[in-house]
Amino acid sequence: MFGSNKKSGRAIDPDQKEMIENARLRIKQKRGLFTHFVVFLIGSVGLIVVGVRQDSVEGSPMLQRESLLETDWWIWVIMLWFLILAYHAFNVFITKRILGPEWEKRQYEQLVQKQVDRIQKLQVKVDKNHPLPDVKLDNPMAPLPKAKVITMIAAAGENQELGKNGEMVWHLPDDFKRFKALTTGHTIIMGRKTFDSFDKPLPNRTHIVVTRDKGYKSNDAIIVHDMKTALAAAGNDSNPFIIGGGEIYSLGMPFSNKIELTRVHGTFDADAYFPRIDKSKWNLIKTESHGTDERHKYSFDYETWERVSS
Repeated sequence: MFGSNKKSGRAIDPDQKEMIENARLRIKQKRGLFTHFVVFLIGSVGLIVVGVRQDSVEGSPMLQRESLLETDWWIWVIMLWFLILAYHAFNVFITKRILGPEWEKRQYEQLVQKQVDRIQKLQVKVDKNHPLPDVKLDNPMAPLPKAKVITMIAAAGENQELGKNGEMVWHLPDDFKRFKALTTGHTIIMGRKTFDSFDKPLPNRTHIVVTRDKGYKSNDAIIVHDMKTALAAAGNDSNPFIIGGGEIYSLGMPFSNKIELTRVHGTFDADAYFPRIDKSKWNLIKTESHGTDERHKYSFDYETWERVSS
């Protein structure tokens, strides 16, 4: 639906953001504790060595004092240098390997997975206390419960064109206003390229990004790797929206039961396309025309489609 607006939505609600920030703080705390423990061990060994050196000085108390005065300064310099060197070496050869980016990534994924598991447990509890009609959700083509409306929202040309090079090939302000009115307060699901095209997250919307890139991270969105997980992460939102791009629309088509399509009257040079709507499976229930004017170069229709009940 969007393309040239460069980075959209409030990616993440306050509770989710707080959970991720807490996860990062925990990772930092674990690394700090580990480093502190290493310094403690090395420092203890160093102090023991100094103690043994002091106990080995022979002669009268005056001779011991003079000997210590002569040697203490370089012993402590060597000890300080050794501590710094040992810590540096440990940090380079051990800590960076054991607690490096891969470790942090695993910790992050584990904590995010706990969040997803928590959402799923809450959903199981809700389903148990408030059961929905018996529907086989393992079959993506099965109709979803009426209480859960999954909507694909898009603008496409006469030949299903969505845009080119991550940009829309038209400018329709009224369509942008309609997109905002429909999606505000809801979860929006998109691909990585669509998310990266936004200047900043869209306000008052939770962003979920579907990507095959296991290393992709963002402070402004929930990152998942398949459509089922994306819909599970939408939690209690009764009407999440799938907003593109082309591949995400194709992935979302089997799960959706509603399409809000802006049909732009024209043909365009494009490299991304909306999947064709199978009219044997979808009914056009509403259409509204919008003509050209000084702000809209192309005429277009707002089309609302609903999946045929089986």
